[in-house]
Amino acid sequence: MDTTRHAGRIAIVTGAASGIGKATAIRLAAEGAQVFAADINVEGLAATASEITSAGGVCTAVKCDVTQQQDINALVAQAGSRIDILANVAGIMDHFLPLGEVDDETWDEVFDVNLKGVMRLTRAVIPVMEASGKGSIVTVVSKAAVGAGAAGVAYTSSKHAVAGLVKSVAYFYGSKGIRSNGVLPGAVNTNIGTTSTPKAPWAMERALLSMASMQPPAEPDQIATAISWLASDEASNVNGSLLLDDNGWATA
Repeated sequence: MDTTRHAGRIAIVTGAASGIGKATAIRLAAEGAQVFAADINVEGLAATASEITSAGGVCTAVKCDVTQQQDINALVAQAGSRIDILANVAGIMDHFLPLGEVDDETWDEVFDVNLKGVMRLTRAVIPVMEASGKGSIVTVVSKAAVGAGAAGVAYTSSKHAVAGLVKSVAYFYGSKGIRSNGVLPGAVNTNIGTTSTPKAPWAMERALLSMASMQPPAEPDQIATAISWLASDEASNVNGSLLLDDNGWATA
């Protein structure tokens, strides 16, 4: 860890109450960034902010629902006139529902958080980064963006779309000094799976065929390390990349 890697920088991290988001907020703060930690889980956010500040870091906890434009506007306004790093981490699963059994409510909820939430916040941050002539956006995509055996149809489809968004932002805004990259984790020890109980047993059995080749789950800190690197000057020539961080799962 380089404690000066992000010195003086302003960073927004979503999903910061737990899992990869929490680990990312802690990592960026430990490396010198002033972090605006966002989530709908107020208690979890308070714990994240407390851990950061007790270690000497700077963190502001902001309750933010990425499906609500007014929350996003308030988050960006609170961060101020300069945002150097945006880490889009917030996401939800889809109960492993295949197409023939997925309902409109699940489909819309998953896309609203995983895709539209990323789109809304990135869209709001881009003008701030444009004004500075620089910025780094790192989005947690998923191994599900390059395959179909990691989740149900809504999650898989949303993550394929997020991968396209990451590339589009890189293409159009790279010339303005804004880099956009994605991290594609495989299995990670977070609570995202515990909040999405499989509802189609036969589909889950099918998914287990893919999971049979999966290595032991990563820890959130391991993914946060990749996010921090992509956001840093060390990755200044990396733009539009989708970095597989799945211990080889996608190669099976």
